[in-house]
Amino acid sequence: MSRLVRRYRALPLRARLAMLVAAAVAFAVAAVSVTCWFIVQRKLYDQVDENLRKSLRNTTETDQVLFALANCTDRPPADSIFGDRYSQVVTEDGKVCLFAGASAKINVTEADRSEIRHLDVGTIYFRNGTDSDGNDVRVLTKPLLATATGAGERGPNVGVLIAIPLKSTQKNLNDLALILLLVSAIGVVGAGAAGLAVARVGLRPVDKLTEAVEHVARTDDLSVRIPVERGSEDEIARLSRSFNSMTASLASSRDLQQQLIADAGHELRTPLTSLRTNVELLTRSEETGRPLPPEDRKALLASVKAQMTELGALIGDLQELSRSEGQRGERVQVVDFRDTVEAALRRARLRGPELSLTADLEPWFVRAEPSALERAVVNVLDNAVKFSPEGGTIEVRLHDGVLTVRDHGPGIPEDELPHVFDRFWRSPGARALPGSGLGLSIVARTVQQAGGEVVLYRAEGGGTVATVRLPGAPTPPPPAPAG
Repeated sequence: MSRLVRRYRALPLRARLAMLVAAAVAFAVAAVSVTCWFIVQRKLYDQVDENLRKSLRNTTETDQVLFALANCTDRPPADSIFGDRYSQVVTEDGKVCLFAGASAKINVTEADRSEIRHLDVGTIYFRNGTDSDGNDVRVLTKPLLATATGAGERGPNVGVLIAIPLKSTQKNLNDLALILLLVSAIGVVGAGAAGLAVARVGLRPVDKLTEAVEHVARTDDLSVRIPVERGSEDEIARLSRSFNSMTASLASSRDLQQQLIADAGHELRTPLTSLRTNVELLTRSEETGRPLPPEDRKALLASVKAQMTELGALIGDLQELSRSEGQRGERVQVVDFRDTVEAALRRARLRGPELSLTADLEPWFVRAEPSALERAVVNVLDNAVKFSPEGGTIEVRLHDGVLTVRDHGPGIPEDELPHVFDRFWRSPGARALPGSGLGLSIVARTVQQAGGEVVLYRAEGGGTVATVRLPGAPTPPPPAPAG
């Protein structure tokens, strides 16, 4: 059985579908054929039984014959007694008193003798049997009144057996069985062919999908799309739409990856070029024995340090953007958003000691990755610190899950607002300031992954307002007391 199962699973899907359809049709045809055969058999036997009833004489005439056979001795055929059916009179001990209508006798069974012995005169019994020549017959058994002996005593009970040969009936049933068998075989073969044709037509979209997948695997071409009929909502259409969506997402992801690599290479080129130039100046000074003036050397080393810091920040931002969704999902937990904002505020005050940062924070719990969320808030505050004038004020407020950061800098021009969350995009007025252009992109990605949204817009009276809205999460239970 297991070998057959393995062979079945090794067959192509079309062949398996055709076999399943053929098997289902074969089962249905077999059930209908068998039911039809038994119904016809029952009808034919009912017709034979009705003919046997018609062959039975009325009780009065039969009694006259029986009383005339008081001693019940074997007698030759008497065709005129029971009509054209061959029949016989039998005693309860199985002795045949009279037979007529045929040269053969009906074989008497124990069931016949039992029915005659109990003498239920009003009942007629039917059975299948054989005659003395071995032919199949349908037998009617009817108990009659007891015979009388010559001395006036009551003799043994008797009964009449009338039989009709079943040769014609059996021939009809055999012919019907042969016809049903042929029709069933034709039906099964036709069902298999139809199943194969239906499978071929039904699996044509799957063939197209297979060809598309093989083409993508062979050529790495993600522009392949499978046509889907408008309004079609079957499983094949859904599978085709899912494949098209998957290839579109993969193509978009690859394009973004290539764009990220290109932008990263462009951003890395500037600090690396500057670093190489500064290092070459220091090396040449050492090799020629002509030291640089102390002020120039100090400025050069400070520039190298700043460029190294900028490179480190850029690499950290790139690592953050390259992390997969699965890596983030493993670290998501319920976080107190107020504590995260307070930690970010402490870091922002160190970066802008000359600024005044005011905070109005309310408790709010969210589901997010703690370190990524803190980094996003730090980036928002760093952006405000970077563009705030010396001695300016930054207002931070957290209320009902909405974090608002307001600075009083020059603000973002209206035509630049749609680009502020693009990777490596930097305002023309901010290109002289330190930064990689990835900070707000990281903010947008982190907030989106936490189920929220972030918006930047110009504030009335100057400056920029950044709002971060995050959905709330159930408050975690307090920690259990130690010990």
